[in-house]
Amino acid sequence: MKAAPVAVDASHVGLVNVADILSSVAKCHPEKSAVVVQGSGETDRACITFEKLDERIHRCAHGLSDLGIGVGTKTILMVKPGIDFFVLTFALFRIGAVPVLIDPGMGRKQLIRCLEAIEAEAFIGIPLAHVARLLFAKSFRSVRICVTVGRRWFWGGATLRDVLSETCGPFVTAATDGKDLAAILFTSGSTGPAKGVAYEHGMFAAQVGYLASQFGCGPADTDVATFPLFALFDVALGMTAIIPDMDPSKPGSVDPMRIIAAIKSHDATQIFGSPALLNRVIAHCESSNIKLPSLRRVLTAGAPIQPEMLAKLRRVLHPEAEIHTPYGATEALPVTSIESRMVLETTAEQTADGAGICVGKVMPGLELRIIEICDQPIEDASGCNVLGVGEIGEICVRGPVVTASYYKNPKATHLAKIAEGDTLWHRMGDVGYLDESGRLWFCGRKAHRVETYSGTLFTIPCEAIFNCHPKVRRSALVGIGDAPKQKPVLCIELVEADSVDRGVLTADLLALGQKNEKTCDICTILFHPSFPVDVR
Repeated sequence: MKAAPVAVDASHVGLVNVADILSSVAKCHPEKSAVVVQGSGETDRACITFEKLDERIHRCAHGLSDLGIGVGTKTILMVKPGIDFFVLTFALFRIGAVPVLIDPGMGRKQLIRCLEAIEAEAFIGIPLAHVARLLFAKSFRSVRICVTVGRRWFWGGATLRDVLSETCGPFVTAATDGKDLAAILFTSGSTGPAKGVAYEHGMFAAQVGYLASQFGCGPADTDVATFPLFALFDVALGMTAIIPDMDPSKPGSVDPMRIIAAIKSHDATQIFGSPALLNRVIAHCESSNIKLPSLRRVLTAGAPIQPEMLAKLRRVLHPEAEIHTPYGATEALPVTSIESRMVLETTAEQTADGAGICVGKVMPGLELRIIEICDQPIEDASGCNVLGVGEIGEICVRGPVVTASYYKNPKATHLAKIAEGDTLWHRMGDVGYLDESGRLWFCGRKAHRVETYSGTLFTIPCEAIFNCHPKVRRSALVGIGDAPKQKPVLCIELVEADSVDRGVLTADLLALGQKNEKTCDICTILFHPSFPVDVR
């Protein structure tokens, strides 16, 4: 059963501010829990209703404004997931300031480099974040306003308690247009240098609209939010956000019992999590014979999820539960989505045979094209060769959830965007193709393709052939040398390295590859003890 969705204007045109969307929810559901922070035991650490959350946001907006944070003030926000995170983020939206939000999986060096490039005027963070700010003072020399969330030590500035000290009336929301800059979100940097993505207020509203209309998210739901940035959408949709006791930067190391406890103690109807996190939860449920009947919706993103994991997940959920795997990127999300039944019943077998991963049909209101692969900037759409059904090429998308630029990075923007009239196409950096029914099949990252004498090999279709072997945990296709004369090499990570005769396995894998035209040119197999992978 789907919850009644929140009505949201997803257009880019006219005045729009996601903080007003939350205020509307607070008026309709004042006593409903908005945010619940899970404790390490059975007792929650904190809880706040929508009415109280909205009231605190207004107070915070007044206090931050009094400090000098105003429309367009770029504000680094480094606060742990919890009530303060929601209050501060939506207060900044209401002011018309621009919060700078970081993917928790980003490494320290990359984080400092990214924040330096932003030249933010304000810095709001926990004490440890301020210590880092002082240690790398040169990178934060543009900061003139500081707020400490928690105890302020030897540095100046205000505390969040100071900011919230006075009771005030409603703060008048900044008159932001749908095209106005709302936030800067950094890509994870797992597939290249991290870039600051410029989000507009209209895009946030459009994303809220898609979550409501396409997935049925709404006030009837309680979500276990394991990714802090996604949790912001929960409250805008009228959902209760349960913040589990975990380190969001290490989802693959989560204690599954804490996630299960958050689901069971609140009868959660939804969880948003990466495959790495869900894998740990599923394994524990299987070993302990635990079922999760309250969950009626699972959203998973950040990395491809294997059909075997989907099948295991379905066994611990209610029979009517839905598992959606939306496809997109920080620059454009969601683009497509596919439900688990479609995968398990129709596309998984094709994936195993090298067809790529089916990620579903494009969202209503978005347009998707497959163009001939090009590694150079494309000035306008007239320079694109649009490919037909079944032809693998670059995935491009345009529509209300597609960003227009990277912040202060014209080179990256020039490479990733294609102009057509007064609109822009975003080049996803991925390759794939459309089938006859209009479904998109993902074939890997464009930069990871291997160009050989006899043709181009794409990672996802080729790796799937070898991943079917029971002794292979995962594989990685790489190219040695320069295109178009690369030598394809397959790297293998084993399920159990100690019990494998690698000579025999190499022969088996080469024989397996010879049976498929996609992999018949792969003649070199190497073994690696543990692949470096994205935290998700």
